[in-house]
Amino acid sequence: MPRYQLALILKAMQRPATAATLRRSVESLMERGAVVRDIENLGERLLPYKITKHNERHSRGSYFLIDFYAAPDILTGLLNHLHRDVDVVRPTVLKNETEVSRSNCCGPPQ
Repeated sequence: MPRYQLALILKAMQRPATAATLRRSVESLMERGAVVRDIENLGERLLPYKITKHNERHSRGSYFLIDFYAAPDILTGLLNHLHRDVDVVRPTVLKNETEVSRSNCCGPPQ
């Protein structure tokens, strides 16, 4: 299974509501067969620009990174689910390269 990273921006909420939304997101990953490796909280920040989502205008958000392994065919269903969640402002899935290629190195071989 390839390795991915889910970058989540959640709307600014109190800690229990943020934890519940994060739990829902991770459970939806695991229900689809993903293996979650790590969850990183990047804190609450001002958004680079105001985002309107689900008829609400957001200027602050909580940023999270979720590192996981999953089959590529579950990503569209996962993103559809996250786009419908009213507490998720912006979900983004990025493919994470697990090994660094040595051919891109510009130094002498070791």
